[in-house]
Amino acid sequence: MLKLVLPKGSLEKATFDLFEAADLTVTRSSDVDYKASIADPRIEDVRILRPQEIPVYVAEGLFDIGITGRDWVEETSSDVVSLGELRYSKATSMPVRVIVAVAADSPAQSVADLGDGVRVTTEYPEMTRRYFAERGVKADIRLSYGASEAKIPDIADCVVDITETGRALRAAGLRIIDTMLTSYTELIANRSAWEDPAKRHAMEQVLTLLNGTLEARGKVLLKLNVAREKMDAVLGLLPSAKSPTVAQLASGDFAVESVVAKAGINTLIPALIDAGASDLLEIPISKIVH
Repeated sequence: MLKLVLPKGSLEKATFDLFEAADLTVTRSSDVDYKASIADPRIEDVRILRPQEIPVYVAEGLFDIGITGRDWVEETSSDVVSLGELRYSKATSMPVRVIVAVAADSPAQSVADLGDGVRVTTEYPEMTRRYFAERGVKADIRLSYGASEAKIPDIADCVVDITETGRALRAAGLRIIDTMLTSYTELIANRSAWEDPAKRHAMEQVLTLLNGTLEARGKVLLKLNVAREKMDAVLGLLPSAKSPTVAQLASGDFAVESVVAKAGINTLIPALIDAGASDLLEIPISKIVH
C-alpha cells in the first residue's frame, strides 16, 4: 500500500536498527542496494536514498512516506506533512543542530559582527541565504560538498553545519555563535497520500510501531514481591510510567510491577531489596504503546 523511502548515509544504520526493533525489518540484497523490502502488508516498496532528496520526492508523490531530517525539509522548502518527530539521530537520541561557527580566535560574537561580504561555506545554501538575509547581512554563500570545518579561516570566514554534541567542531578549532535550527528526524508524508483514509491509517500504524519502540529504549520492566508491611517503603522507591501495578498473592504478599529507566537500575535494585522487596525480575521491553 505504501511506498517508503529511508535515508542513506549517516542515519542509515540507526534507521535500520529502529525498523528492525519495531518488527519492520528492512531486507536488501547488499549494503549498497538502493532497493529493499519489508515483510509487512502495509508497505509495498522501499527505497534507500540520500536524506537531502527525500523531502522533494515525497512532496512530488514519488513516495508516500519517508524519513529525513527537519533540516532537509527546511532546506528544500518541501510541502510535506510531518507525522511527527522520531527522537533519534546518528549516534544519540539528541537532535542535530544547524549552527553558525567561526574560528575560535575570531572576534565575532554574533552574526551581526560578521558584516557584509562574509564568506560562508555550507551544505545548506538556501536555508543559509534566508537566514543571513533576514538579519540584513549580505553574505557570500558557497556550497560545500563536505569537510566544511576545514575551510575556516583560509577559504571561508564561517561555516553553517550540523552537530549533535559540538565535539567535532571544537576539535577543528571552531566556536559556535548561533543555532539556526534544531532538527529531529521526522516521518513525513505526501499530502495527497495523507488525505487517502486507507493510506493515512497505514501510516499511523507504522508510526505507532516506531514510536512504541523509541519509547521503550532505555527502559525495563521490574517485577517483585513484597510483604504488606513493607509495601509503602518499596512503593516510595519505585518510579512508574503512571502508577505501579499491584496484585495480591495467595500468600497474602503482593506482586508489584513497574516500568523504570534502565539508567540508575544499579542503585534502585539494591535499594528495593533493602526496603523489603524479594524475587525481583528485570525484563527488557521491546515497545511501549500508550
